[in-house]
Amino acid sequence: MKVSGSFRMVVGATLLCAVVAAPGMAAQESPAIAAASGAAAPTPPTPPASTQDVPRGASGLPLPRFVSLKSGRVNSRIGPGLNYAVDWMYLKPGLPMEIIQEYDNWRRVRDSDGAEGWINQSLLSGRRTGIAAPWQRGKDARISLLSRPEEGAGTVAVIEPGVIGTIRSCNGEWCEMSFAGHSGWLSQGLVWGAYPGETIKD
Repeated sequence: MKVSGSFRMVVGATLLCAVVAAPGMAAQESPAIAAASGAAAPTPPTPPASTQDVPRGASGLPLPRFVSLKSGRVNSRIGPGLNYAVDWMYLKPGLPMEIIQEYDNWRRVRDSDGAEGWINQSLLSGRRTGIAAPWQRGKDARISLLSRPEEGAGTVAVIEPGVIGTIRSCNGEWCEMSFAGHSGWLSQGLVWGAYPGETIKD
């Protein structure tokens, strides 16, 4: 079984799309992000401080932390308020975002490409999702979704870098995830949406 995915920037329309296909099925496009400007190359997430003195935002929750987009149409603004201009528009529900700052009911977020902006908290969800190694996009890399959380386990599906999946749990080294109906395990270091060493319970 193979699950493939890629993100591409369409210049002019500035629409970023995800392509997901399974064997025997035609690839289907789903809008991911419409952007007003370019973004830096994606990089693996940096883990938060592993001490008890973790910084906390206005909400009392730790910073940084991962969330996902609730809606399929979310504006990202240059400042924390409706009077600030929209810099990006995200069109992919479930896209993982990293909250790096809070102000009132606004959250400064960063996406997997490194683009930052302010989104109202009502448009964010605590549901955890992740992107399979977006920093490997364009390198013809394939990632194995394994049947068990250990090297050498059987392959459930082959994931193309950039595909979005749902995180079911993480044990600090491996994450159990679902991609297009296929569930298995990925090394946690290959998931943008979970910090190295972070544990997540279903």
